[in-house]
Amino acid sequence: MCAGVAHRSFHFTITALKVDRGRGLSASNHRSREDSWFKSLFVRKVDPRKDAHSHLLTKNEESNLYKIQFHNVKPECLDAYNQLCEETLPSIHNDKYYPCELVGTWNTWYGEQDQAVHMWRYRGGYPALTEVMSKLRQNKEFMKYREERGKMLLSRRNQLLLEFSFWNEPIPRKGPNIYELRSYQARAIGYRQHNSEAVGGFFSQIGNLYMVHHLWAYKDLEAREATRNAAWQHEGWDEVVYYTVPLIQHMDSRIMIPMKASPLQ
Repeated sequence: MCAGVAHRSFHFTITALKVDRGRGLSASNHRSREDSWFKSLFVRKVDPRKDAHSHLLTKNEESNLYKIQFHNVKPECLDAYNQLCEETLPSIHNDKYYPCELVGTWNTWYGEQDQAVHMWRYRGGYPALTEVMSKLRQNKEFMKYREERGKMLLSRRNQLLLEFSFWNEPIPRKGPNIYELRSYQARAIGYRQHNSEAVGGFFSQIGNLYMVHHLWAYKDLEAREATRNAAWQHEGWDEVVYYTVPLIQHMDSRIMIPMKASPLQ
């Protein structure tokens, strides 16, 4: 970000804080600001008195449910972990007995090292998730996979996500590509749809809340840089950056390489 934008964002934030102190805002007002921050991430205005955020932001009442998993692997076990995943995950993806699909599976290239990221789609929402979890507990091969996997991990976490109504649904993609997973303001999406780099957009329902994930595909790091630089040539992009920077509490970016078994290559 250029210094001028950063300075204006900092001045905006400091001024807002001074006003808040002058008015003596209560804890309840602080929660209201958090709600406003969450609603400001989206293009459409959301009226909480009419419906839940998730119903207004997703494609329809039967929108897909997604699960994203972050596995931090022991460095010496990464190759064995990848092989184990490649032997097990496609069998679940291809088995019609399980109402779920493997969207993509990656190793983090830049970001958190020795990390694997998996994304699953559950067509049918929470009932499909419950059905899959119940069936997998009866799957001896999968339970053996979990046992072996557990020996290779340092930590793991996951989130349940819904997809934005204004994003494409992630579909299998031919490679080679690199993928970037990042969290930033959704109102910027309109300026980044010109080269088919947008793969999917999601917001968290369970896990770390107030989280937005955007998934992008690029041929390489040079293509990523060119695409991001080109966004500044579109009218309105600088305004988007100026107004969204004060809303961001935390931003994280991962550059990921697909595993052999990933439908997104």
